[in-house]
Amino acid sequence: MTATDRQAHWQNVYSTKAETELSWYEDTPEFSLSLLREAGLNPELCVIDVGGGASRLVDALLASGQTHVSVLDLSSAALATAQSRLENAKRVHWIVSDVTVWTPDRQYDFWHDRAAFHFLTATADQQAYARVLSHAVKKGGKVIIGTFAIDGPEKCSGLPVIRHSAESIQAVLGEHFELASTRRHEHTTPWGAVQNFQFSTFEKVADADAS
Repeated sequence: MTATDRQAHWQNVYSTKAETELSWYEDTPEFSLSLLREAGLNPELCVIDVGGGASRLVDALLASGQTHVSVLDLSSAALATAQSRLENAKRVHWIVSDVTVWTPDRQYDFWHDRAAFHFLTATADQQAYARVLSHAVKKGGKVIIGTFAIDGPEKCSGLPVIRHSAESIQAVLGEHFELASTRRHEHTTPWGAVQNFQFSTFEKVADADAS
Protein backbone atom coordinates (compact mmCIF):
# COMPACT_ATOMS: atom_id res chain seq x y z
CA MET A 1 0.00 0.00 0.00
CA THR A 2 1.40 3.39 -1.02
CA ALA A 3 1.37 6.50 1.15
CA THR A 4 -1.42 7.88 -1.03
CA ASP A 5 -3.49 4.71 -0.60
CA ARG A 6 -2.97 4.79 3.16
CA GLN A 7 -4.08 8.39 3.37
CA ALA A 8 -7.23 7.71 1.33
CA HIS A 9 -8.11 4.71 3.48
CA TRP A 10 -7.77 6.50 6.80
CA GLN A 11 -9.40 9.68 5.59
CA ASN A 12 -12.43 7.58 4.65
CA VAL A 13 -12.43 5.76 8.01
CA TYR A 14 -12.38 8.96 10.05
CA SER A 15 -14.85 10.73 7.77
CA THR A 16 -17.48 8.00 7.99
CA LYS A 17 -17.23 6.65 11.55
CA ALA A 18 -17.50 8.15 15.00
CA GLU A 19 -14.43 7.65 17.18
CA THR A 20 -16.38 5.33 19.50
CA GLU A 21 -17.09 3.03 16.53
CA LEU A 22 -13.37 2.35 16.02
CA SER A 23 -11.76 -0.73 17.57
CA TRP A 24 -8.82 1.23 19.01
CA TYR A 25 -10.98 3.79 20.86
CA GLU A 26 -10.07 4.42 24.51
CA ASP A 27 -11.92 6.88 26.69
CA THR A 28 -8.81 7.26 28.83
CA PRO A 29 -5.43 6.10 27.44
CA GLU A 30 -4.12 5.16 30.88
CA PHE A 31 -1.72 2.46 29.68
CA SER A 32 0.10 4.81 27.32
CA LEU A 33 0.19 7.51 29.97
CA SER A 34 1.71 5.13 32.50
CA LEU A 35 4.43 4.08 30.06
CA LEU A 36 5.28 7.70 29.26
CA ARG A 37 5.47 8.57 32.94
CA GLU A 38 7.65 5.57 33.71
CA ALA A 39 9.97 6.61 30.88
CA GLY A 40 10.42 10.01 32.52
CA LEU A 41 7.97 12.34 30.82
CA ASN A 42 7.63 15.72 32.49
CA PRO A 43 5.82 18.91 31.40
CA GLU A 44 8.92 20.58 29.95
CA LEU A 45 9.83 17.76 27.56
CA CYS A 46 8.67 17.42 23.95
CA VAL A 47 6.39 14.52 23.02
CA ILE A 48 4.88 13.46 19.70
CA ASP A 49 2.00 11.01 19.24
CA VAL A 50 2.60 9.34 15.88
CA GLY A 51 -0.50 8.04 14.14
CA GLY A 52 -2.45 9.74 16.91
CA GLY A 53 -5.62 10.09 14.85
CA ALA A 54 -8.54 11.04 17.08
CA SER A 55 -6.88 9.50 20.16
CA ARG A 56 -7.59 11.09 23.52
CA LEU A 57 -3.95 10.89 24.55
CA VAL A 58 -3.48 14.51 23.51
CA ASP A 59 -6.38 15.55 25.80
CA ALA A 60 -4.75 13.75 28.72
CA LEU A 61 -1.30 15.20 28.03
CA LEU A 62 -2.64 18.75 27.93
CA ALA A 63 -4.71 18.16 31.07
CA SER A 64 -1.56 16.98 32.88
CA GLY A 65 0.25 20.22 32.01
CA GLN A 66 2.36 19.02 29.09
CA THR A 67 3.54 22.12 27.22
CA HIS A 68 5.20 20.69 24.08
CA VAL A 69 2.82 18.26 22.37
CA SER A 70 2.68 17.27 18.70
CA VAL A 71 0.25 14.88 17.01
CA LEU A 72 0.96 13.40 13.58
CA ASP A 73 -1.55 11.56 11.43
CA LEU A 74 -2.11 11.14 7.71
CA SER A 75 -5.84 11.85 8.09
CA SER A 76 -6.83 15.48 8.43
CA ALA A 77 -10.34 14.28 9.38
CA ALA A 78 -8.91 12.39 12.35
CA LEU A 79 -7.01 15.41 13.61
CA ALA A 80 -10.06 17.61 13.10
CA THR A 81 -12.02 15.29 15.41
CA ALA A 82 -9.39 15.66 18.11
CA GLN A 83 -9.16 19.43 17.63
CA SER A 84 -12.91 19.83 17.94
CA ARG A 85 -12.82 18.39 21.49
CA LEU A 86 -10.09 20.69 22.76
CA GLU A 87 -10.57 24.24 23.93
CA ASN A 88 -6.80 24.67 23.85
CA ALA A 89 -6.15 22.92 20.51
CA LYS A 90 -3.87 25.78 19.42
CA ARG A 91 -1.34 24.66 22.03
CA VAL A 92 -0.74 21.50 20.00
CA HIS A 93 1.47 21.16 16.91
CA TRP A 94 -0.79 19.29 14.47
CA ILE A 95 0.95 17.52 11.56
CA VAL A 96 -0.90 15.99 8.60
CA SER A 97 1.56 13.56 7.02
CA ASP A 98 2.37 9.92 6.39
CA VAL A 99 5.19 9.21 8.83
CA THR A 100 7.20 7.34 6.19
CA VAL A 101 7.59 10.50 4.07
CA TRP A 102 7.58 13.11 6.84
CA THR A 103 10.50 15.51 7.34
CA PRO A 104 10.64 16.55 11.03
CA ASP A 105 11.32 20.23 11.72
CA ARG A 106 12.33 19.63 15.35
CA GLN A 107 13.49 16.85 17.67
CA TYR A 108 11.51 15.17 20.41
CA ASP A 109 12.26 13.70 23.81
CA PHE A 110 9.41 11.18 23.50
CA TRP A 111 7.95 9.35 20.49
CA HIS A 112 4.70 7.50 21.16
CA ASP A 113 3.08 5.23 18.56
CA ARG A 114 0.07 3.13 19.47
CA ALA A 115 -0.85 0.89 16.53
CA ALA A 116 0.55 2.82 13.57
CA PHE A 117 3.78 0.90 12.97
CA HIS A 118 2.07 -2.47 12.61
CA PHE A 119 0.25 -1.27 9.47
CA LEU A 120 3.60 -0.93 7.68
CA THR A 121 3.80 -4.36 6.09
CA ALA A 122 6.46 -3.56 3.48
CA THR A 123 10.11 -3.67 4.51
CA ALA A 124 10.80 -0.41 2.67
CA ASP A 125 8.07 1.38 4.65
CA GLN A 126 9.39 0.01 7.94
CA GLN A 127 12.89 1.21 7.05
CA ALA A 128 11.55 4.64 6.09
CA TYR A 129 9.74 4.84 9.44
CA ALA A 130 12.99 4.00 11.27
CA ARG A 131 14.92 6.69 9.37
CA VAL A 132 12.34 9.36 10.20
CA LEU A 133 12.21 8.26 13.83
CA SER A 134 16.00 8.43 14.12
CA HIS A 135 16.02 12.02 12.85
CA ALA A 136 13.06 13.05 15.01
CA VAL A 137 14.21 11.70 18.39
CA LYS A 138 16.99 13.27 20.43
CA LYS A 139 19.88 11.20 21.71
CA GLY A 140 18.69 9.90 25.08
CA GLY A 141 15.08 10.22 23.93
CA LYS A 142 12.50 7.48 24.52
CA VAL A 143 10.45 5.65 21.90
CA ILE A 144 7.26 3.77 22.84
CA ILE A 145 5.81 1.58 20.09
CA GLY A 146 2.63 -0.42 20.62
CA THR A 147 1.57 -3.05 18.08
CA PHE A 148 -0.53 -6.16 17.97
CA ALA A 149 1.38 -8.91 19.74
CA ILE A 150 2.49 -12.11 18.03
CA ASP A 151 -0.79 -13.70 19.16
CA GLY A 152 -2.85 -10.60 18.33
CA PRO A 153 -5.18 -9.98 15.38
CA GLU A 154 -3.88 -10.37 11.85
CA LYS A 155 -5.98 -7.50 10.49
CA CYS A 156 -7.35 -4.16 11.64
CA SER A 157 -9.78 -1.84 9.85
CA GLY A 158 -9.82 -4.27 6.95
CA LEU A 159 -6.04 -4.03 6.45
CA PRO A 160 -3.35 -6.65 7.10
CA VAL A 161 -0.87 -5.90 9.88
CA ILE A 162 2.51 -7.21 10.96
CA ARG A 163 2.34 -8.62 14.48
CA HIS A 164 5.45 -7.76 16.44
CA SER A 165 7.61 -8.60 19.41
CA ALA A 166 10.15 -6.29 21.02
CA GLU A 167 12.84 -8.17 19.12
CA SER A 168 11.29 -7.66 15.69
CA ILE A 169 10.91 -3.92 16.34
CA GLN A 170 14.49 -3.74 17.61
CA ALA A 171 15.64 -5.33 14.36
CA VAL A 172 13.98 -2.51 12.38
CA LEU A 173 15.18 0.33 14.62
CA GLY A 174 18.77 -0.89 14.64
CA GLU A 175 21.74 -0.54 16.95
CA HIS A 176 21.20 3.13 17.75
CA PHE A 177 18.19 2.19 19.88
CA GLU A 178 18.29 0.04 22.99
CA LEU A 179 15.31 -1.86 24.41
CA ALA A 180 14.42 -0.60 27.88
CA SER A 181 11.24 -2.58 28.58
CA THR A 182 8.41 -4.48 26.95
CA ARG A 183 4.92 -5.31 28.19
CA ARG A 184 1.82 -7.11 27.03
CA HIS A 185 -1.49 -5.29 27.12
CA GLU A 186 -5.04 -6.50 26.57
CA HIS A 187 -7.15 -3.83 24.89
CA THR A 188 -10.91 -4.20 25.02
CA THR A 189 -12.70 -2.74 22.01
CA PRO A 190 -15.91 -0.70 22.38
CA TRP A 191 -17.90 -3.86 21.55
CA GLY A 192 -16.10 -6.06 24.08
CA ALA A 193 -13.54 -7.96 21.99
CA VAL A 194 -10.05 -8.37 23.49
CA GLN A 195 -6.97 -7.61 21.40
CA ASN A 196 -3.47 -8.62 22.52
CA PHE A 197 -0.88 -5.85 22.19
CA GLN A 198 2.79 -5.50 23.02
CA PHE A 199 4.28 -2.14 23.99
CA SER A 200 8.04 -1.77 23.82
CA THR A 201 10.07 1.19 25.09
CA PHE A 202 13.44 2.00 23.54
CA GLU A 203 16.09 4.60 24.28
CA LYS A 204 18.08 6.31 21.54
CA VAL A 205 21.67 5.64 22.57
CA ALA A 206 23.50 7.08 19.57
CA ASP A 207 22.92 9.24 16.52
CA ALA A 208 22.94 7.52 13.13
CA ASP A 209 26.16 9.22 12.06
CA ALA A 210 28.02 8.33 15.27
CA SER A 211 30.79 5.80 14.97
